[in-house]
Amino acid sequence: MHQRLSSFIPNVKDLLALEVEELAGVLLIQLGSYGDNSVDGIVNQGHISQYNYFNMLGHHPEYPTHQDEVAKALMEAWSWLAREGLLVREPDLHDPKFFISRRAQRLKSREDFATYRKANLLPKDQLHPLVASKVYPAFLRGEYDTAVFQAFREVEVAVRTAGKFPDDRVGVVLMREAFRPLDARNTAIDPGPLTDQKLPVAEQEGMANLFAGSIALYKNPQSHRNVPTDAVDAAEVIVFASHLLRMVDRLSSP
Repeated sequence: MHQRLSSFIPNVKDLLALEVEELAGVLLIQLGSYGDNSVDGIVNQGHISQYNYFNMLGHHPEYPTHQDEVAKALMEAWSWLAREGLLVREPDLHDPKFFISRRAQRLKSREDFATYRKANLLPKDQLHPLVASKVYPAFLRGEYDTAVFQAFREVEVAVRTAGKFPDDRVGVVLMREAFRPLDARNTAIDPGPLTDQKLPVAEQEGMANLFAGSIALYKNPQSHRNVPTDAVDAAEVIVFASHLLRMVDRLSSP
């Protein structure tokens, strides 16, 4: 037997306070609880009738005092699921019917859905392989400060390896030596091993500052104190670390 929406969220004010993505997760789990068929006609052979779902919601309201608001909120959530490809519409113009996508069928709980949402913030297939393999799991677990630290530790290790520096060369000092620019006359005897000497000196200095500043700002604070980081901020910073790693790959390639 399917689960009622109110079994997930008993208080209507709590439901209406949810963001559309959060309510979409509850709606998806509830729709999945119907199985392939339901006695009320909402689901038939795995096809979900949007009309019957909202018609039943109106005739048997679970939150009578706020039913109009609830219906609108659920329509927003339904539209979000369809846009994400979690609910897929059948080609029927008269009675909109949907089915739960294969990806959505793997989301069995609200915790699964929360993991899915976090994964979408950080597109794994667009990340540098080192970040995808070593940082992504921590991000999915919600360990955002750890994920940021690990991302920039990978940058540090990649720079040290590419520049053939000893293990005790770390942090901002390492970055300054690795990307040491030529002087204004392009006559420096010993530019950094990762310095792109084809660039103008000002841009060489900019690259040195970019790497040194990123390590100082994003890795060192994580090493010495607990820096609170939310999912969106962490994802943006990790993508930046991935970009830096690709720069190191380019600069160290023959």
